Amino acid sequence: MWLAEFAMLRYGLTGGIASGKSTVAAILRELGFPVLEADRMAHQVIEPRQPAYNEVRSIFGDAILDPDRRIDRSRLAAIVFDDREKLNQLNAIIHPRVEQEMVRQFMELESSGKHAAAFIEAALIFEAGLHKRLDGVLVVWCLPAEQITRLIERGVSEAEARRRIAAQMPVADKLALATEKIDCSGSLEETRRQVEAFATKLPQSSPGR
Repeated sequence: MWLAEFAMLRYGLTGGIASGKSTVAAILRELGFPVLEADRMAHQVIEPRQPAYNEVRSIFGDAILDPDRRIDRSRLAAIVFDDREKLNQLNAIIHPRVEQEMVRQFMELESSGKHAAAFIEAALIFEAGLHKRLDGVLVVWCLPAEQITRLIERGVSEAEARRRIAAQMPVADKLALATEKIDCSGSLEETRRQVEAFATKLPQSSPGR
């Protein structure tokens, strides 16, 4: 497995849309744990002059480009949202490159000797089977009604919010596969207490140093 070589603990961080993943990631960083961002990596691998850029263009055409000739992710998302075949084609291009970048960044963290545990924040940890190659997965969750409320506060219609939630892996399925769970339905302080309690279970210094 591609992560088997690491002594540093590797945890996944995932959850549904508007569940509180970014909040938990920020708290983990405050506590000194690196949190890699799969979404940022996915942005980078489709930048112009990256190999994936032309591959994506060849499938989806120039209609997905913005005025600067960069791939407009919102246009791309609109195409793949209701087209499973197109989504699978896109994932086949992006996921291997994101995986390579995660390995590279994990290796950098390991070689620095500063960290005994690190995280990957990724929406599709379970769907991509990545959880099988990690030491554990932290699932952030809240009730669907709370997700809808948060999405509406972001300017999304209720119908669109429900559609986005329904398109994702059910939270019950994610919780069934979770190593640890964080309930983000309450206040920020309640979330922080849960994250801090989880963090006490993790090593605080680099192994073997």
